Amino acid sequence: MEEDDHHKMKLDKKVAILLIVACGIFALIVLSSIFGCCIYFWRFSQRKKNAHASDNEKGLTLTPFLGKFSSLRIISNRGSAPFIDYKVLEKGTKSFGDENLLGIGGFGYVYKAVLENDKHVAVKKLDCVGDDAHREFENEVELLSKMNHPNIISLMGYSVHEEMGFIVYELMPNGSLEDLLHGPSGGSSLSWHMRLKIALDTARGLEYLHEFCKPAVIHRDLKSSNILLDSNFNAKLSDFGLAVADNSHNRSKLKLSGTVGYVAPEYMLDGELTEKSDVYAFGVVLLELLLGRRPVEKLAPAHCQSIVTWAMPQLTNRASLPNIVDPMIKDTVDEKYLFQVAAVAVLCVQPEPTYRPLITDVVYSLIPLIPLELGGTLRLNTQPAPI
Repeated sequence: MEEDDHHKMKLDKKVAILLIVACGIFALIVLSSIFGCCIYFWRFSQRKKNAHASDNEKGLTLTPFLGKFSSLRIISNRGSAPFIDYKVLEKGTKSFGDENLLGIGGFGYVYKAVLENDKHVAVKKLDCVGDDAHREFENEVELLSKMNHPNIISLMGYSVHEEMGFIVYELMPNGSLEDLLHGPSGGSSLSWHMRLKIALDTARGLEYLHEFCKPAVIHRDLKSSNILLDSNFNAKLSDFGLAVADNSHNRSKLKLSGTVGYVAPEYMLDGELTEKSDVYAFGVVLLELLLGRRPVEKLAPAHCQSIVTWAMPQLTNRASLPNIVDPMIKDTVDEKYLFQVAAVAVLCVQPEPTYRPLITDVVYSLIPLIPLELGGTLRLNTQPAPI
């Protein structure tokens, strides 16, 4: 009996020892797990801290006001809008010298620049002290970074320095449509077919904004000075500072903006903004191409007249229309096609937006009027005249 009791005590002692050992091992496992978690979270916080410091090195340390442009750093991190060091732009524009000045816009200046690898670009320099300029700068960079279309200007990058913002675009050697139509050359370099090609390119750019961007984008400041031409006279829409994604929440908070002569009447009078507002502005540009006149002309010191008001009665008169065509192209225009283009323009500038066509309809209306080699479907008669 005593021997059984002794054997039992030894067994209990072994069980107790095993339990103690098991508990010890379990405790070690728990402590190791806790320690491992601590190491993981410490390393995670360090990586996050280093990444934040890296962002600061890229942005906040470059300029004291970059905190206003936090959304642009997010875009840069996605890689769709490269951040370009200010010193690179300063060197490429020869310190933004007058000899590199291409033009003057609403909030600043545009310069040509040569960057690394002999890349020629245009740099828009914006004074971003005011809220409006700052908002337009961010808006343009954000929107253009998401777009890719042959009739939309390409964004090459952006930069900030002190209280200035810089947007870098592809260089457009032939400048703006406004300069070519209303500048010293008076439109002499733009033939009838070339003008129609520019109109089609512009319509295709708008079609991309209205039909293929999700949500749709309303340019809100389409005009001849914002239509740029490359070395082959391909037209591209530019200046997206006032553009807006088409949803009712955004539109209801917008203040009236645009350029006199191009602003649709319903937007000017009631603040009603839709894609048809861009169609109206396109109609005005089409009239500029057709008639060679500015959108608004001063008749007297206190009296101006819009191209729409002046031209509308004559555009629908087959006898009067040929007489108001731009003299630079008047003798080269086939009247059959002239009347068709005039009809498109008349529809686009209708006072009631519901009567205006969709920009897609405009595209399909212009394609048959433009020669094959310029992107249309018109087959010109190239047969020699009979002797």
